[in-house]
Amino acid sequence: MPPYTIVYFTTRGCCKAMCMLLPDQGQSWKEEVVTKESWLQGPLKASCLCGHLPKFQDGDLTMYQSNAILRHLGCTFGLYGKDQWEAVLVDMVKDGMEDVHRHCSQLIYRTNEEGKAKYFQEMPGHLKSFETLLIQNKEGKAFLVGDHISFANYNLLDLLLNHQVLAPGCLDSHPPALGLCGVPQQRAQAQGLPGLPQHVNRPVHETQKI
Repeated sequence: MPPYTIVYFTTRGCCKAMCMLLPDQGQSWKEEVVTKESWLQGPLKASCLCGHLPKFQDGDLTMYQSNAILRHLGCTFGLYGKDQWEAVLVDMVKDGMEDVHRHCSQLIYRTNEEGKAKYFQEMPGHLKSFETLLIQNKEGKAFLVGDHISFANYNLLDLLLNHQVLAPGCLDSHPPALGLCGVPQQRAQAQGLPGLPQHVNRPVHETQKI
């Protein structure tokens, strides 16, 4: 029986980062897929802290909130930097991504071309801080922080891959970010893993318009 259980919808949503992290760390998990119909019935929603998914179970520990889950997995598998200094940088990157996620929601929830065009005009500024960290750390040939992958790397990969789905080619002028998108597959091949999980073929969000 896998030690972990993820309860979530039929989309990538808030779960893809942890679903890349777990197999990359050699872990298996059980997945319980929730349909929109079953969610709207109410009992499951009422049982969830704050009324939201994902729900993550690690043995007797039940967790909610995707960022808290990622930080838990980061502590569990040594993906939180080698010391306090690196941990602060990892947190800084993770919190910075929340700002980009809010901007990126325009690509999911807005159907007008003006809103999309404005987002892509501003996108270089949104990605600049992450590209700067990548370049400063061994000229973009390593990870965001230090010499080892962190949970923030998986989160950034999730964000970038979502961009590629929502607007193919939008990262072509951002070589550091684009290069980072190949990391999970490269690591999977190097470790003999089956590759990215099935979540890659799922929609980013059920309201995805593009």
